[in-house]
Amino acid sequence: MLTERYFAAVNGPPIANNTAIAKDVGIYEHILHPSHSTANTFKKSSAPPNCLAVSNTHVFSAQHEKSTVHVYTRAKGTHEVTVTFQERIKTVTLFGQVLILGTDQGRVILWETCTGRQITTPACHVQAITCMAVTPYHLLTGSDDSNIQVWDLARLLELDTTVEHEPEKTLSNHRAAITALAASQSINRDTSICVSASKDKSCIIWNYHTGEALRTLLFPSPLTALCLDPCARAFYVSSDNGAMFSVELFAEKALIGGQSAEASSTVVQISSPFGQSPQETGAASCLGLTYDGTVLLSGHSNGQILRWDLSTKAIATEVANLNASVSNLLFVSPIPTSEAVTTVNIIKPFLGSRSYNFTAQLESDLVGETRLGKMLESKGFSHDILEQAISALQQPLSTTAPAGDEALRKENEELREIINEQRALQKKTMQRYVEAKSATS
Repeated sequence: MLTERYFAAVNGPPIANNTAIAKDVGIYEHILHPSHSTANTFKKSSAPPNCLAVSNTHVFSAQHEKSTVHVYTRAKGTHEVTVTFQERIKTVTLFGQVLILGTDQGRVILWETCTGRQITTPACHVQAITCMAVTPYHLLTGSDDSNIQVWDLARLLELDTTVEHEPEKTLSNHRAAITALAASQSINRDTSICVSASKDKSCIIWNYHTGEALRTLLFPSPLTALCLDPCARAFYVSSDNGAMFSVELFAEKALIGGQSAEASSTVVQISSPFGQSPQETGAASCLGLTYDGTVLLSGHSNGQILRWDLSTKAIATEVANLNASVSNLLFVSPIPTSEAVTTVNIIKPFLGSRSYNFTAQLESDLVGETRLGKMLESKGFSHDILEQAISALQQPLSTTAPAGDEALRKENEELREIINEQRALQKKTMQRYVEAKSATS
């Protein structure tokens, strides 16, 4: 069975004097399957919502109402470095070896953790960036100004310092602050969708490539958190009154796509939640979904983490109590990903132009498998060598050859001529012999 891990971050002081829970722990690494347990803890952190990012080697946590980011080493569970920026950080996300940060001034900061290179965009949002979502080629930023901006990641990371950093598109159908944002990982232009949640009690499903609003959904109260199914077939949202909603995109009555019977401008009212958080836990401040989309976790201000089994829609059960307001839930993939390099030491960001050194550990031979290596590991003649030999035999003789080969070729031709002459002479002699014998008989 695969080991399912998730990270939970808290924000604020302890709620009660519970000696079983350390007071200075701010981030927890939990194992959900096969049995729930705490695998690691990281101290001295207070991360607000959308301010936690995890790589294979490190944990990044932006601090509440501060311009600092704490970086922890996963292997040791220790604090490695504190990085200070010029503006307060409101949200973070990770794209490979690049940490992306949204500031309270509406800027995007990209920090290459293996080189220290830092890119800062102009203030394209007029208010703070509250949430972000990253895809293989794009970055989406949601803000308190009710707008969502779509950025080209390749252009943002361009080495040319004269390139202007501007968003490709602005999605502006919401009428209040954006509270959550999630995007599919599809690279197809027609299936590149994202879902945004807002304080205006609505969710909008977008095609962020074209900027088209595919469907608008209205809920009874403002929305606090959102997560998208790994296959982008459904999404789940929580509202400020504790209700939990499930929205199927391609059910019997599809909301988007060719099977949708209604126009995209038709607003859909969602009024029936699949679950309700207990009154003592309050509304969910963050959501997390397992890799197979069957279990949903919700974090609450009273410190509880509740588990919702989506297959049975049973009543939520408590899996952990962190004794502080849970602000972030982040699942990591249970399937290990192969990467060419691994970050060993974090390089602090550096403003200005200079030559950068890439600092990382190589996980494999960048050259790949060599011909000599294949020959050494093969039993007998390898398949490639046999194919080359057969193809060489099937090819005609080359017209250009060295001097020695040319002389040998001429000698062979002369011998063939002599042989052909002897065969012709033998044939004529045999023919005369047959004629003479037939005449005497």
